[in-house]
Amino acid sequence: MSLLDEIKSKAAARKKTIVLCEGEDKRVIEAAAQITREGIAKIVLIGNEAECKKIAPEVKLDGITLVDPLTSDKTAVYAKLLYEARKAKGMTEEQAAEQAKDRTMFGALMLKAGDVDGYVSGACHSTANTLRPGLQVVKTAAGIKTVSSCFIMIAPDNKNPYNPDGVAVFADCAINIEPTAEQLADIAVSSAKTARSIAGIEPRVAMLSFSTKGSGNDDKFTQTVSKVQQATALAKAMAPELALDGEFQFDAAVAPEVGKLKAPDSKVAGHANVFVFPNINAGNIGYKIAQRFGGYMAIGPVCQGFAKPLNDLSRGCSVEDIVATVAVTALQAE
Repeated sequence: MSLLDEIKSKAAARKKTIVLCEGEDKRVIEAAAQITREGIAKIVLIGNEAECKKIAPEVKLDGITLVDPLTSDKTAVYAKLLYEARKAKGMTEEQAAEQAKDRTMFGALMLKAGDVDGYVSGACHSTANTLRPGLQVVKTAAGIKTVSSCFIMIAPDNKNPYNPDGVAVFADCAINIEPTAEQLADIAVSSAKTARSIAGIEPRVAMLSFSTKGSGNDDKFTQTVSKVQQATALAKAMAPELALDGEFQFDAAVAPEVGKLKAPDSKVAGHANVFVFPNINAGNIGYKIAQRFGGYMAIGPVCQGFAKPLNDLSRGCSVEDIVATVAVTALQAE
């Protein structure tokens, strides 16, 4: 059984309810039907029934709960919830009543209210439009100030000798462009949690750089080495039980012979399976190299750091991508 099949199977056993916010998108409707048929999760689809049938007339909506914010009796309740969450920021009751009708905001309010276990959107909305409602009403988990993302990287059948687990976690490749040391520490701790709960591996976290244990220095330029060093110290203080170390070059993080040479006292060097990149440039380039040159399958981006599971789809996503994201979201739910 592949890791993706395992994720779907575990999700099915949990019987979580996930809201899909974009009933106006044919791929989302088709995914909702597939998820329901396969029993991966219970689906609430935000949309108008007549609209859904017009967009995807061949899709059976049996077993899917359809909710239209324009007619739902919950809209007024959610508007009050939104107003309470945002009144300190100047939101009026009238503005809350109007914004609660927005499908992505309505989905986030369903999650905040506990009426669903997870939220998935983004097939036809930008990342900003997808995550903003989460940041405004769901907010971040206790002890975490940073919402971030990761990709779960699944090795091809001929497993790489430097990745004996057959799976790795890369972060942050999609949200934080130039994270601070504090944000990198949050990303590391969140990524370790994802490694355990979704990828099913015991995390060994490497804080990546072009330098290993002070071998490089860029203080006159971007100061990324010192930033990663500080982030490593902060993450160790946040989660002292975690196998985490750095700063490492990638080869020192994955190759036992290099790790032993460059960081002989480290328990992570040469054996890492969770990789925290210093910025989005490195992370995005890195996961795409692994995907295209190395043949890895990339599941994600998986959002991390929210108080409740909330995930963003790529606007180029396929039906299978949506199904996989819903399964991951179900596993993130408490």
